[in-house]
Amino acid sequence: MVDNKWYKHPVIVSATIINTFCLLLALIWANNPHELARLLVEDGIVEWMQFLAFSLTSGLLGYVAIDRYKTEGFNLGVLVLAGLTGLVALAALEEISWFQRILQIQSPEWFLQNNRQAETNLHNLGFGEESLHKAVLLKIIVITGLIHNLFLPLLARKRPAIRDFVERFGLYLPPLAASVPYLILVILSHLLVDHPRKGELGETFGAVHYMATVFGAYFVGVAYNKKPLFEGINARRVSVLFTLLMFYLLMTGWMLSAGAGADAALLSGIGKD
Repeated sequence: MVDNKWYKHPVIVSATIINTFCLLLALIWANNPHELARLLVEDGIVEWMQFLAFSLTSGLLGYVAIDRYKTEGFNLGVLVLAGLTGLVALAALEEISWFQRILQIQSPEWFLQNNRQAETNLHNLGFGEESLHKAVLLKIIVITGLIHNLFLPLLARKRPAIRDFVERFGLYLPPLAASVPYLILVILSHLLVDHPRKGELGETFGAVHYMATVFGAYFVGVAYNKKPLFEGINARRVSVLFTLLMFYLLMTGWMLSAGAGADAALLSGIGKD
């Protein structure tokens, strides 16, 4: 059931706070090239936050898929949720090049020749004069993000049947109180931050946004018509715990960046694109 007070939900508010903090950090460090680069470089703060957020989101989606399979059997909604679980897990692993740099594994010859950053991942493969990510994936992400976060939620306010149709496929629509700040922060990061890797901020905002809204919809029914996993007092309790977990992931991403080679990557010039 749709929660009429979703705009006040702690998980939604916390996601906005975390993303705003990251943007403010980038602006504060704007005159400190070393610190700004450490925020945005490969294995930097925001990239580890993306990995952690995508990993947790994949786990959440997988849990929901299994729970629905047990209660509803195999259907289209379960199939969609299972597919999203794998897709988000792939995004998480792609962000850190499948642990390649952490494990210090040399890229195979094919990736050395065809990957824009000589890494073992798919999104940086050469595609014409650009990478696959910039030439194709980024455009798909922008179009899909605008439809899912702005156009459909706006239409659903006047035509609730749209939300019901989306949820019939195992999906959900984010509440506008989460989507609008997310989109504004993405726009501001592109306008205010001067760095070749400023796009990493927008990707981090998206990772945190979807981590919060996936939990909100499926687990506690935030702006969601179907029965969530938790209701009443249990929903409030698990929401508080999840909020604490989100801030913990922010701190963990910061610590991982300090020990996983962010400074080394900065000095060697890795991840300039």
